[in-house]
Amino acid sequence: MSGTYFAAQKDSLKKAWACPTVSSDRGVQRKFREIWDERTSFLVAAIEKQHFLYEPELYQYLQAIISQLIAANPQYFSARPFLLVDRSSVANAYALGSNVLVMNLGLIRFVGTREELALSIAHELSHNIQHHPENAMKETAEWLESAEYKNSLKAVLDSKYERYSRLKQVFQVYRFSRSRHQRYHESEADSLAVILLKNAHIPFRAAYFLRLDSADDQYQRPLQRPLNDYLRDYHLTANETWMQTRSRGLSTAQYDFADTAGIQDSLKTHPDCIDRYRRTLALSDSNAATTPIPVAVSVKATKMLIWNMFDDNSLTACLYSIWQEKDKGRADGWYDFMVYSIFAGLYYQDRDLHRFSAIDIKPKEYISKDYYRLQTMLARMPAEDLGQYCTTLRQAAFWDQRPADEKALGKFLAALSTTGENPEKARRESAEEFIGSNAASMYCEFAEHFRKK
Repeated sequence: MSGTYFAAQKDSLKKAWACPTVSSDRGVQRKFREIWDERTSFLVAAIEKQHFLYEPELYQYLQAIISQLIAANPQYFSARPFLLVDRSSVANAYALGSNVLVMNLGLIRFVGTREELALSIAHELSHNIQHHPENAMKETAEWLESAEYKNSLKAVLDSKYERYSRLKQVFQVYRFSRSRHQRYHESEADSLAVILLKNAHIPFRAAYFLRLDSADDQYQRPLQRPLNDYLRDYHLTANETWMQTRSRGLSTAQYDFADTAGIQDSLKTHPDCIDRYRRTLALSDSNAATTPIPVAVSVKATKMLIWNMFDDNSLTACLYSIWQEKDKGRADGWYDFMVYSIFAGLYYQDRDLHRFSAIDIKPKEYISKDYYRLQTMLARMPAEDLGQYCTTLRQAAFWDQRPADEKALGKFLAALSTTGENPEKARRESAEEFIGSNAASMYCEFAEHFRKK
């Protein structure tokens, strides 16, 4: 279990992260220590809340790449980086400083080759090598202790009108300045990352930066079949009216779901991907062979992401991701088990008056028409039909091949929707029973939500 694996590392972090002296100015040093301690508290709390996970096969694959980079570049490493795998579905990685490297599950799922993954790892290692996180904390401390900031804040407090707007403007100026610094740091990290890769004889292709532009369009990609076809695979039927909204605003029919070119992020910290591509193109090993990510690693990362989306109550994204995997030919019965779990979870949330929170509505700008129709269907389908979906799926043939803990979770999910004199007590007891009988199962983290209520 992830909590057990990271327990020792968490304790060592508290001891190892001693705040260094970065300024002779007492105010700046005091503020830097506050930021430093906040970072330590953030990471320790994230580990305790199991925001990071440990899966041996996935972890070993990442560690092998890190080992190759260290062996070829010993001058840059005084100690082995502390690797964490974040549950996030965002295709990203980040460096926390003090030799801590975090890789998101979403990035592991996104990359197509070992070389792409190695570039992402080398980039984040470069941030730590060049002390970018610590430098950013120092810059923040210096700004908060600067006369410019204090005078600006005093002017806001002394003003009688538009205090919020004035305060917002103060921080906007700082964020813009910091954004420019961060973009410069990103370019530095790109340059050192290429050196680390070259020394390790890992091919580098600048074209990967162009592919990063598509990292966030997962839910903008349409499905290969009509929505109803996926439901018919389970002998389920959906009314077309469930997938249509009634609104005086912009309708689904009028909205162009492909027109998202104008979306801009004014606080973007990374340089544009095309700029990163142009700067590094001359260093590309264009003809070098690449190594695909092993299917077992990619599938495992995807399954973990899908489970995390379910556990986080992001049920539309969870179901859409399953159907995207079905489009790839995934025939594993685990995906069918998760389809049941999603509808059973939504049925429970509906009876608990939290259906819309579980659907996790996304703006039209970031999704495909298929995704929009799916989230509309989950929002509008009558509760009795939702209950019938659960009944039909509970009787499906795929259960015969599922392991004991998944069968037990299916029963637990069904029990969540039962009513009685004291439903919360019944749910706690069901959660206790599931955990007691399946102590080694990863699904215990879902049952824990109900044992704590």
